[in-house]
Amino acid sequence: MSAGGAPADAVPEVLADALVVLAGVGESVLDVAEHERAVASDRAGAVVTFAGVVRDHDDGRSVSALTYEAHPDADRLVGEIAARVAARSGAVRVAVSHRVGYLAIGDVALVASVSAAHRAQAFAVCGELVEEVKASLPVWKRQVFVDGTHEWVGAL
Repeated sequence: MSAGGAPADAVPEVLADALVVLAGVGESVLDVAEHERAVASDRAGAVVTFAGVVRDHDDGRSVSALTYEAHPDADRLVGEIAARVAARSGAVRVAVSHRVGYLAIGDVALVASVSAAHRAQAFAVCGELVEEVKASLPVWKRQVFVDGTHEWVGAL
């Protein structure tokens, strides 16, 4: 039994409207607020959002820009990843998008939003969603450094 009296192996509360409301990979600028609005629900007591933003450095080197490339199936696969995470967790609603193409410093590359009945669940599921996208989605990053050199990161 857990501290709250529920069996330790109890499945998280699954709400009737659990679903993926937004998932995609594309070149359009990502709107964090759009993802938050998409997962909003009267049944959700929490919305947690992660925005992965292009930073100006990596491993002590100055980065000037990034280019992301994706496998042709990436758009479909991100939806499948989101559906698996939502099904396992009982998240009310899940939204996730990854941007590809040229991104400047400060641009949003990945947005994941999760609404759930309770905050702990929303935080956990959002973290799981981000980690699974980073581990499984066939998207590759080309970092361009200020000195003109570049490197590929994340090749599966």
